Amino acid sequence: MTGLVPFNRKNTGLLSTGFEDFYNMLDDFFSDNWSPRRSLARDTFKINVQQNEKEYLIEAELPGVSKEEISLDLNDGRLNISVKREEKINEEKKNYIHRESRFSSMSRSIYLEDADSKKIKAKLDNGVLNITVPRQERTVKSEQIEIE
Repeated sequence: MTGLVPFNRKNTGLLSTGFEDFYNMLDDFFSDNWSPRRSLARDTFKINVQQNEKEYLIEAELPGVSKEEISLDLNDGRLNISVKREEKINEEKKNYIHRESRFSSMSRSIYLEDADSKKIKAKLDNGVLNITVPRQERTVKSEQIEIE
């Protein structure tokens, strides 16, 4: 799944050599920053998607996130899960003042072609967002086209 994320600046051609991850690791090791720039574990959240005959069951791991910070929508069969967080720290002690603020945003999208948007249910419990998306029956219409 990580191969789908377009962050590899070394891979500009269509042919893969198989060494792209190795080159990325070297770039991160020899960079000026002490922490690596590319980390999917730090930049996104994990999701699990299950499918049965009646519905999709989606679990998103969002520890420490409140439901007010989550946005959930379904648009043209694409379920979007977005998180926007703002953290502010203000400490004033005897000899120093410490102020820090950080804004972070993460999102994941899942294409569910036969999702029924009217009956979606979502519940946040202990840092896990559980989403139940009912499936609707798709009717495939085919017609014979007459050629003039």
